[in-house]
Formats: sequence, C-alpha cells, structure tokens
Amino acid sequence: MSLKPVAGETIAVWFSCGAASAIAASETIRLYGDICTVRILNNPVAEEDTDNQRFLKDVEKWLGVKIEPVINESFPDASAVSVWDKKAYMAGNAGAPCTVELKKRARQKWESKNHVDWHVLGFTSEEKHRHVNFKKTERENLLGVLVDQEITKGECFNRLFEAGVKIPAIYERGYPNANCIGCVKASSPTYWNHVRKQDPEVFAARAKQSRRIGARLVRVKGERIFLDELEPEAKGRPMKDMDFECGIFCEEKL
Repeated sequence: MSLKPVAGETIAVWFSCGAASAIAASETIRLYGDICTVRILNNPVAEEDTDNQRFLKDVEKWLGVKIEPVINESFPDASAVSVWDKKAYMAGNAGAPCTVELKKRARQKWESKNHVDWHVLGFTSEEKHRHVNFKKTERENLLGVLVDQEITKGECFNRLFEAGVKIPAIYERGYPNANCIGCVKASSPTYWNHVRKQDPEVFAARAKQSRRIGARLVRVKGERIFLDELEPEAKGRPMKDMDFECGIFCEEKL
C-alpha cells in the first residue's frame, strides 16, 4: 500500500456528528476528492442528542455530499438501551457492548460488502497519541487528515462557525463530545452529575437500567458504585480532560 491515497482508491470517512469529524470530512474531500471516491459514513445511535441529526443534515448541505447511515441489522433501532438489555451488560473492563454492536459490527458488515482503501477518523492534533496507537494496533490504512495538518479541536469549531454551520447543541450544554447522552464509558462523577443536571430523565433511566443489570457505572475514590448511590455534589476529573470518544475501532480486539 502507498503512504497516501492514489487515483481510483476509496476513502471511508467515519462521521460521528462531532465537530472534528465534520472538518475531517471537509479536509478529506478537499485533499482527495478529485482523485478518490470519498464516502462519508455515520453510525446513528438513538441515544445521541436529537440535534446531532440536524447537524448531520447541515454538514451534508455544506459539503454537498450524502452521509450514509451504517446500521447493524441485529439492532435496527440503533439503540444502545436495546443492546444493554439484550446483552445484560453496560460497561466494564471489556468495554461497552453498544460500541461493539452499533459501531464495530455495523462497520464490519458494511466493509464485507464495500471495498475501502483508507479510513479517516476525527482525531485532532491534540489526539496524535490516539491516532498513532490506532494506526499501530487497529488500522495501518488510517489517514491522519487533521493530525498531519496540526488542526486542533478549537480550529474545527472555528471553521464550522466561519462556514455558517451551527455546532451540535450538545456542546453548548457543556458536554465534552457528541456521544450519546449518558455515555456508559464515562465513570467520572463530574460527568454523571452533569448528566443529572442537564438531562435528569436520562440520568434516571441510566440509574434504573444499570441497577437492574447490576452495572456500577461511576467510580468514586477508586470504588465503583451505582448511579443511584452518587452524591449530587460529587466531583472527579474535569470533563474537558475525559477521553471516552466513542469510536468505531476502540473495541476492535473484542
């Protein structure tokens, strides 16, 4: 394989409804759209903020492309809640089954029917370590579209603003990324109390389901506890430092 895409190859850009993946898609089209087939793909998840789909449609209009949904046929509702109930498992040392079923399995099925030469994810320059690690352990054919150009997450927001594309509402409500609301990969009390404040109905639903399944989702002073045991004023790491972006390859070895 060449070090960079050549004429006639196909590039799959995995769009997560986040600011960085939107700019990754834009830059991939700018850099390689004239010589390669660039396909923008999205794994929809029912538990994401509803404004994510508005953002997706705005990005489609901005880029002049169709963003293709990629869904696991075993979970046609694309619901993490459905996955947790069926698997009777939410998250732990083995990762999160929602990522496996709604992203990994969906991608594998799609790849079995579609040829891809290169993949693009929305890793920014601050996440160079993640890009390098993914390339070593998951996909050698991962392009560093943002990393190679030293494009930061802040610059991604600025570019969207300049293009007149309104960012997803979830950012404006203080969440660190455009993942599902109540992401079970998070264990910080800071995050979960933010969910409790911003989306109390989601917090209540996660607390009820996790108690039923037996999943202790939050960690306080090194100990895992149930969400309904979390004190409302408890704090942990600042959310801006949390690194639980829900990626399509993060469960690759399961």
